[in-house]
Amino acid sequence: MFAARRFTAAVPRTLGTQSALFHATRPAFVKVGDAIPNVDLVEDSPGNKVNIAKELTGKGVIVGVPAAFSPACSSTHVPGYINHPALKNAGKVFVVSVNDPFVMKAWGATLDPTGKSGVRFLADPASTFTDALELGFDSAAIFGNQRSKRYALVVEDGKVKEAHVEPDNTGVDVSAAEKVLA
Repeated sequence: MFAARRFTAAVPRTLGTQSALFHATRPAFVKVGDAIPNVDLVEDSPGNKVNIAKELTGKGVIVGVPAAFSPACSSTHVPGYINHPALKNAGKVFVVSVNDPFVMKAWGATLDPTGKSGVRFLADPASTFTDALELGFDSAAIFGNQRSKRYALVVEDGKVKEAHVEPDNTGVDVSAAEKVLA
């Protein structure tokens, strides 16, 4: 089942169109009203499991990025959230990437050394969360494996209230903090 979903999500497409290389219909990306997947992610070390679905019983934001330490993720996308004046009103904020927990811990310490922002950096090492949202894409040419599209999900009471998914997978436009938290 996951192999089929992974293939479907990995086919290059543009949101809003129905054309694709090997598939004639648009995939069912996460949408408004969907429940957050009940999947464990990892924070800091392999033994520290975090289930965002259980954590987000109120307000929150999930920021999905293609890769920790990549240029746009490190210079624009995530710092935009950490430094945004409306962050304190956003609820719990999580940054999720298909990386290992040690990389995510180091990246979080680099971007928010004091941890004062409250933004938490979670690893999705096997792409389980990303696959459940159907937000993966084949990035073998850039990162060597499947990664997450760039997105921001505004969540309320465990359900997606707003879905901001970059149509080109990696750009920083619709998922930027100034558009999501404004």
